[in-house]
Amino acid sequence: MERRPSRTRFYLGLLLPKPKLEGALATATKQEQHRPTSFLPLRPVQPQKYFFFFLLPPPPHDPAQMTDSYTSSRNGDLVSNGLSNGSSPSLVPNAQTAGISSVIRKKLMGYVGFANLPNQVHRKSVRKGFQFTAMVVGESGLGKSTLINTLFNTTLYPQKEPLPPAAERPKTVAIESIGADIEENGVRLHLTVVDTPGFGDFVNNDDSWKPIVENIESRFDSYLEQENRVNRTKIVDNRVHACLYFIQPTGHSLKQLDIEFMRRLHTKVNLIPIIAKSDTLTDEEVTEFKERILADIAHHNIHIFQAPTYENEDEETIAEAEEIASKIPFAVVGSDKIVVTPDGREVRGRVYPWGVVEVDNEEHCDFVKLRQMLVRTYMEELREYTNDVLYENWRTEKLLSMGVAQDSSVFKEINPAARLQEERVLHEAKLAKMEAEMKMVFQQKVQEKEAKLKQSEEELYARHKEMKDALDKQRLDLEDKKRKIESGRPLTPEKSSTTRKKGFLRT
Repeated sequence: MERRPSRTRFYLGLLLPKPKLEGALATATKQEQHRPTSFLPLRPVQPQKYFFFFLLPPPPHDPAQMTDSYTSSRNGDLVSNGLSNGSSPSLVPNAQTAGISSVIRKKLMGYVGFANLPNQVHRKSVRKGFQFTAMVVGESGLGKSTLINTLFNTTLYPQKEPLPPAAERPKTVAIESIGADIEENGVRLHLTVVDTPGFGDFVNNDDSWKPIVENIESRFDSYLEQENRVNRTKIVDNRVHACLYFIQPTGHSLKQLDIEFMRRLHTKVNLIPIIAKSDTLTDEEVTEFKERILADIAHHNIHIFQAPTYENEDEETIAEAEEIASKIPFAVVGSDKIVVTPDGREVRGRVYPWGVVEVDNEEHCDFVKLRQMLVRTYMEELREYTNDVLYENWRTEKLLSMGVAQDSSVFKEINPAARLQEERVLHEAKLAKMEAEMKMVFQQKVQEKEAKLKQSEEELYARHKEMKDALDKQRLDLEDKKRKIESGRPLTPEKSSTTRKKGFLRT
């Protein structure tokens, strides 16, 4: 039989005076380079035969490609015709391979096909389509609707008509959702935009973030309910994947309302701060305003979405992520109107007496970087971070508040030391529980005994009082009799000396 502990091959053969064999040995010799899995039986014609071993050295390979092989334990060096010092091969994994890493890299001898997995995922995703929900929050008049229309190059928000001065204004923050199915190069996207009209428009803006937080948590509740269904084939993801928070271009710092809002929501949604209408500020004012905003965010430990970087990425991708991160918070200008520049170009922008502000010009605003992060590069990262981090944290807190706890014994590797420590802790807890129960029983018995003794004491006191009253009464009677004796009065009234005689003779 053949044993293959490594790339070195050992063969068991027959030495015959006349090696006239049937086709088995010839076939095995021809197929030697293919390394058959087992030897074919050798049937010699002549009865005389001698067994011998011979060794074929391994073919030359790159040492870096042989880390997955097995080595033979030996006392000496291998020679071309056998093993020295009588040693035998051993099927023991390489110490470096087994001790350092459990992952063994293999080199494929040909094309297999699993490299086509990204294409399979791509086809499935394109057929299924994508869902994305964005929330826009900010005071009225900061250009939220215009920026959304500019981002997706479509009219999601119709033109709003201003309310007359005598119209009644809402007194609370409203939540409005607008959904649309858009398609680009065969890729369908179901886009949902959640607007919050009325935020920051009141004199008293206390708790103005509560309706927004409740809306986000209600979407988490809806998704959790869909996950707990028996039939989960159609789960609609309506969770908020990104929140565009519009900051008023004051040029100073964040207002208390801005800080409080981001503190309340940064653990539930991906926050993307945006400086609205940045064309009202100069370049120096924009730079200083960004520094103050980032300082306030860092001071209050507010987490905002940052462009992620991964291992083995090229320098161009890393530089692109760093450039996007350097633009946060994004100073943007929104406009869906086509204007003509002085040099005759038609661009999206705004016309002022002193020039034209181009929306898609990176020298004028950060709109291109915002669109690159939100739509073109990191939309899937926003969805994954919402699902893997924000939703999971909320789900854990929700289930723990409901009394649902994870069983730590499920899918837990058995470690003898940890198992012993766990049993010791459980035993100590059991002893402490028994001690507490014994103390409780002892206290209960003591209380019962004290109550019984108190009751007996009260009974004895009542009996003592009763006997004392009887003795006092008897003493008073005796004293009364004593006084009567001393005064000479009879103790009892005397009977009459003349008694009437009964009979017939009466005098």
